[in-house]
Amino acid sequence: MTVRLEIGWRPGLSDAEGEALRRKAQEYCGLALDRVQVLRLLMLDLELSPAELSAIRTEVFTNPVTQVSSYTPLAREFDWALWVGFRPGVRDNAGATAREAIEAFIGRNLPPKDAVYTSKLYLLQAPHLSRDQAARLARELLANDLIQEFRLFSRADWDPEQGVGIIVPRVHLEHQPNVAVFPIDSLETLRRLSAERHLYLRDQDLPIIRDYFQRPEVLARRAQVGLGPPTDVELEYLAQARSDHCNHNTFRGRFAYRDVVTGENFLLDNPFKVCIEAPTREIARKKPWVVSVLKDNAGVGQFDTNSCFVIKGETHNSPSNLEAYGGSLTGIVGVYRDPLGTGRGAKLIAGLYGYCVGPRDYAGPLRPRLHPRRLLDGVIEGVKDGGNKSGVPTINGALYFDARYLGKCLVFVGALGLMPREVAGASGARKMARPGDLVLMCGGRVGMDGIHGVTASSEVSSAGTPAGHVQIGDPYTQKKMHDFLLEARDLGYINFITDCGGGGLSSAVGESGQQAGGVEVWLEKIPLKYAGLDPWEIWVSESQERMVVGLAPENRQAFEDLARRHEVEVSVIARFTNRGLLEVSFDGRPCAQIDLSFLEEDFPPWEFEAEWLPPELRLTEPVLGEAADHKEMLLAMLARPNICSREWITRQYDHEVQGMSVLKPLTGRDCPVPVDAAVLRPDLAGQRGLTVALAVNPAYSQIDAYHMTTVTIDEAVRRLVAVGGDLDTLGGVDNFCWPSIEYHPDQNPDGKFKAAQLVRACQALKEMCLAYDMPLLSGKDSMYVDGVLPGRFGETHRVSGLATLFFTAISVIPDLTKVVNLDFKTPGDLVYLVGATHPELGGSECYEMLGYVGRKVPQVHPEEFFSCYRALSRAITEEILASCHGLYRGGLGVHLALCSLAGGLGVDADLGDVLADHPTHAALYSESAGRFLVTVAPAQQRQFEDILRGHPYHLLGEVRPTRTFTLKRQGRTLLTATLDELKEAWTRPFGTLI
Repeated sequence: MTVRLEIGWRPGLSDAEGEALRRKAQEYCGLALDRVQVLRLLMLDLELSPAELSAIRTEVFTNPVTQVSSYTPLAREFDWALWVGFRPGVRDNAGATAREAIEAFIGRNLPPKDAVYTSKLYLLQAPHLSRDQAARLARELLANDLIQEFRLFSRADWDPEQGVGIIVPRVHLEHQPNVAVFPIDSLETLRRLSAERHLYLRDQDLPIIRDYFQRPEVLARRAQVGLGPPTDVELEYLAQARSDHCNHNTFRGRFAYRDVVTGENFLLDNPFKVCIEAPTREIARKKPWVVSVLKDNAGVGQFDTNSCFVIKGETHNSPSNLEAYGGSLTGIVGVYRDPLGTGRGAKLIAGLYGYCVGPRDYAGPLRPRLHPRRLLDGVIEGVKDGGNKSGVPTINGALYFDARYLGKCLVFVGALGLMPREVAGASGARKMARPGDLVLMCGGRVGMDGIHGVTASSEVSSAGTPAGHVQIGDPYTQKKMHDFLLEARDLGYINFITDCGGGGLSSAVGESGQQAGGVEVWLEKIPLKYAGLDPWEIWVSESQERMVVGLAPENRQAFEDLARRHEVEVSVIARFTNRGLLEVSFDGRPCAQIDLSFLEEDFPPWEFEAEWLPPELRLTEPVLGEAADHKEMLLAMLARPNICSREWITRQYDHEVQGMSVLKPLTGRDCPVPVDAAVLRPDLAGQRGLTVALAVNPAYSQIDAYHMTTVTIDEAVRRLVAVGGDLDTLGGVDNFCWPSIEYHPDQNPDGKFKAAQLVRACQALKEMCLAYDMPLLSGKDSMYVDGVLPGRFGETHRVSGLATLFFTAISVIPDLTKVVNLDFKTPGDLVYLVGATHPELGGSECYEMLGYVGRKVPQVHPEEFFSCYRALSRAITEEILASCHGLYRGGLGVHLALCSLAGGLGVDADLGDVLADHPTHAALYSESAGRFLVTVAPAQQRQFEDILRGHPYHLLGEVRPTRTFTLKRQGRTLLTATLDELKEAWTRPFGTLI
């Protein structure tokens, strides 16, 4: 019997969720609601006695102090009732947890078919609201039609006895699983199959696949086990393995580069190998702290004598663009599994985020599926739930607005882990897929969610993109699995471990089988969420919260016993072999047999034409005179969306869980300001720390992606320097997000230019890593940052995102007592600008505010900069600096104001001869790289200047005890503002957000 339990707040208590919806309805949609009440509904599709139902209502699901509950409708006063629930097959985390709670309470396991389905009922008091307006609220604020549905009831429609009724989104698949066979009589047949099944196979791959299945030795071997033409399992597997997402075909491609002005041309064959792998291996040979790079799910570096740190960055753009909450949640819990699946497993200690989205208040003619405001709310909430509900602190992040991300947003997620240097007498970073070992799947079950995730993300987003690749992550299930696997690791059970992410089991088991030398898989042994899935769907599903583990047969029983104690489901699904084959069967019948060497040897590289058009032929530098009101200009700069306070985001993320934070995400009592970098104490008994920073500067790629890359890398490094990071243990993580680079005269006419941008960015990456002696510990490329959006008349527009690099830098801090922060500390301290300022406003926030791009982009001078960083690091180590802060987007004027705001102290500063022959705005808002603001006590002035001798620096002025911010130029006052005025400008844009 199915019953509905309704739960609400007691009369008189505040309904925070209802109030949030009321405010959003007004702010986002211009609709006035008098009051909103939210009821939580549980559809209990269970075989329970009346006594058990009564007991779980009062003892499990209802807080008698704050809540009321009933198995009959609670709705009383409302004008409209909006019910919102999940569609069949979508992961219902709260429902699954409720089922576990019921089992724990009644002391017995429920039958597999029993389930709990959660939903919400929104009761709107709004007598003037029309039905269309109420439905608009549901569509725009409450229900994403990819994963949810809604029902709308007016007061007149409402049945007070039945309420919303019994709504059970149970999956019914009236389908007998089978394996389809596809004779390939021509390339056109294969091309049609690729289109029909959303495989996204490239034309150049088709003859390779056809010819493989026609090889005499392959035909003979397949005939021995009853296989003939390729099966759907095999074609789906090849599509996953050959996708750009899994195989990184773009970065392994061949680029014919030509400068259309100078005539320079060259061939860049395999940017990954030339610009990432080669320099990293060269640097790693000189760095004994580098433990593992470019061969596992994440990079590994030595932290201290007992442990190693693990780091990985990922992007989850396509799913987040369709379902912001589910996409970002899946992204963050997915990247958490990378350190867990590195070596023999690492404990999660921190998460990172970065978002590039359209303008939050976009009101233009394009119609993205999700308005940027709703999209941003969703991705923030997804990352929040992924971290907060997993017990992993979210310690650092970035946000960038630009209309070119309307086509496809960028959602970067990162993870840090910690692993023991030794596990059971062997290296904790070394894992082995050994022939004869059993392969077990741990964690969640398999459903249809997530199918075709990696192939769909390897294409341009459009109305025809299949929605099946959107999933909902489950932090609770993953947390249990995380703790279980770490205990199994410490007991020495795990020989091999990897995560089940893009491509599902086809990727996780297929790739591990390559390491072992073969694998045989039994698909019928894989636990399913519901019956009726075809074998190929089981094989490529990207259902979340799954890890694949290899262990010796003699450890199977102990491993399964431990899993039961942690309430984690584990299943033996395969065995590693030494036959060189991927062999897959279902119910004893073979459905796939492929040489594992086939994917490594036989496919030609992708080829691209790259044509570079220098900025001199595309752009001009604006001609601007002296501003008349520098105070208003500074206040306007502080209020820019890409500069202003994002405290409303940071405050939603728990950064204190696990108790490791040394530098928090924000600093400053009166006006919290973002710190340069996060600092953690992984060993709470020690004084050694880790510092992590993230940088993203896509605006510069409008001018030259080479300089965008160098400035972004330099910024990430400079952020570490500013807090006391060790320059000898620098490591990097590169995450490229690029629009489509394949030229098409009609669909992508600037493809050759975008390809040239990528070539230049890869060259810059290589040069910067070599110059800064920084290995790339991990990385990711996410191509196809493009979308096709309808316009106001129904016409479609192709919208390509900016060429973007998220760069994460990490280093060790040998002594946490030496950490420095950015806030001004003491009146009378001297304020210095360290580093040279040039008239480099191309792509700057100032130019964007004035409606220009410009041409003079900031440039990095690695040898000069790094030498200065060494000197500044020495000053920090010798405890000479009172504060230190890098200059980033917005330039000197903005960051001088932020340091003053963070300290709650005024400043009296004079620009002196900084760009004295240029307009004042150039000196204040140039975004030249390599610069810092530092404060020094007068007693240490000489020592500081001695250390900086030979490097550019300028004494600007001093910290003042008053709350007055004064800027001068060669003695002439440019502006005077109170800190309250600066704070109001900086916090105004997003200060009241929910």
